[in-house]
Amino acid sequence: MNFELSEEQKMIQQSVERFVQENYDLTNRVKISSEDPGYSQEYWTAMAELGWLGLAFSEEEGGFGGNQIDTLVLMEQFGKGLVLEPFLANIVLGGGAIKRGGSPAIKESILPNLIEGNLQVTLAYAEEQSRFDIEDVATAAREDGSNFIINGKKSMVLNAESADKIVVVTRTSGSQVDEDGISLFLVDATSKGIERENFPTVDGLRASEITFTDVEVPSGNLIGEKDKGFAILQAVVNDAILALSAEAVGAMEVLYKDTVEYTQQREQFDHPLSDFQVLQHRMVDMFMEYEQCKSLLLRATMETVQDPILAQRTVHALKHLIGKSGIFVGESAVQLHGGMGVTEELRIGHFFKRLLVIDSQFGNSDFHLDKFTSL
Repeated sequence: MNFELSEEQKMIQQSVERFVQENYDLTNRVKISSEDPGYSQEYWTAMAELGWLGLAFSEEEGGFGGNQIDTLVLMEQFGKGLVLEPFLANIVLGGGAIKRGGSPAIKESILPNLIEGNLQVTLAYAEEQSRFDIEDVATAAREDGSNFIINGKKSMVLNAESADKIVVVTRTSGSQVDEDGISLFLVDATSKGIERENFPTVDGLRASEITFTDVEVPSGNLIGEKDKGFAILQAVVNDAILALSAEAVGAMEVLYKDTVEYTQQREQFDHPLSDFQVLQHRMVDMFMEYEQCKSLLLRATMETVQDPILAQRTVHALKHLIGKSGIFVGESAVQLHGGMGVTEELRIGHFFKRLLVIDSQFGNSDFHLDKFTSL
């Protein structure tokens, strides 16, 4: 396999890296996170103008014909700055579902505005009882003439506070845990019967609990085929796992480099901490975990581009490793920084919290280890 980025991808990587360095010091991130809507509209518009929001969409859809590798390039750099802008919710989740299953009319009305940064979309898939099983769907959609009526509750919906449209995963037939019988609908976020309970998450982002009470959705808003939405959902979740893993790899790189730099400056017994062999071994372990994650990320991403079905086992292996290694690297960084590692004034703790949340999204390390061994 050729692991070299193309010239265009290298230019994008350098552009994003420069953007993060110029705009995402810890003080500015905390300020943006504490103010509504939880991200910078100015930065979001800049991302659209730079073409980043259109990388993952085809030229026919108004994008640039990129794939998961282009998303990897972006997300790895975003991870180095803990970027708050809702790229994952809009482009990978909501936009990913629409580009895979949306009708020509839906694509024409949504994707150009999404790519231009004028529209916010998200995906509502998780429920209280489902934990990490994406096929466990109790939210029901029943046909009523030319409409569907949606009733149910969705949990931890990313960026729902700002979303104009919500792609809702529903049950249209079968039992609660069947893969068949799942349907996806594009729902206007201001529809009658929708109630949102918004809250900040521990890593500085925003999420919502959404209740749907007799929400009417036109049949034309169905994404994909009725009862056959699981394949779309699985593909979108796999893309999200790849994107989050790339973000985690970027965060791990910052943690181990900051830790090495700190131990070279901090002195104990008239020697820098980096002189002590036991600490050298720990930092080598951190570096090795980071490198293993990056290697498996590249493999999983390239396999997904070539054959998403055959790549499923590698995706499970990646998410397991990212969870395990991310927590190890984060804990080691905090320990080697001492008490400073858990303060709000040092960025180490912020990166560690983000890695903990990434482990819990779309299945934690143990969940994906079970999935890996069962395939």
